[in-house]
Amino acid sequence: MKIAIIGAGNMGGAIARGLAKGTIIETADICVSNPSNGKLDALKAEFPDMQVTNCNVEAAQGADIVLLAVKPWFIEQVVKELLLDAEKQMLVSVAAGISFEQFESWVGEKMTVFRVIPNTAISQLESMTLIASHHASKEQEQLLLDIFNEMGLAMLIPENQMAATTALTSCGIAYVLKYIQAAMQAGIELGVYPKDAQRMVAQSVKGAASLILNNDTHPSVEIDKITTPGGITIRGINELDHEGFSSAIIKAMKISCVK
Repeated sequence: MKIAIIGAGNMGGAIARGLAKGTIIETADICVSNPSNGKLDALKAEFPDMQVTNCNVEAAQGADIVLLAVKPWFIEQVVKELLLDAEKQMLVSVAAGISFEQFESWVGEKMTVFRVIPNTAISQLESMTLIASHHASKEQEQLLLDIFNEMGLAMLIPENQMAATTALTSCGIAYVLKYIQAAMQAGIELGVYPKDAQRMVAQSVKGAASLILNNDTHPSVEIDKITTPGGITIRGINELDHEGFSSAIIKAMKISCVK
């Protein structure tokens, strides 16, 4: 199976690297196109078997999957120049905000199209990736899930949930990083060296996520295990609630949900 990645920016490059490290698609069957050579040269140096080109049409020819990793305002122009074959190819877009209805007006009604929203942790093979499908078979949906599950965790969702779930995952990772930054600042004020505080907080966040993902538990259950009566943790939890911590997160998610 061959895949063309149109665009070698942060997301396109990260996906190319993730695919090359995975088991589903051979590195030699990955072709990445980009108008300039710097990022292509970096990919080629890291993965000599990977194919690279400056021509989008060349990359897409013969590909089973064509993945668009360009800015949303370039999507229409790029899609129309590719002359995709709806009978033989699948189109995958990582551009936020471009609907299936728009794609259908550009590539026709028969084309299998996926909208995929990873987050920046895909560079560490730890993305939360959202996938919506249009005119796809169950086998095609499973293939996309398998590909992106090798780069973290992937979930199939209906298109009408894309805006809300993007706020939770793609925007949400920034809010988690903001918590890490704030906790670091507290640690520094309390006398901990910045680098030490960063590692302590980041590992604590990673550990909290692992508790949820590995045990299929609920945050409230895990919080109850830490907050002993009269203890120091419950004081901090109550202070967060007094200062509107939960409300601020909810408001941030809702304002990020742009439809």
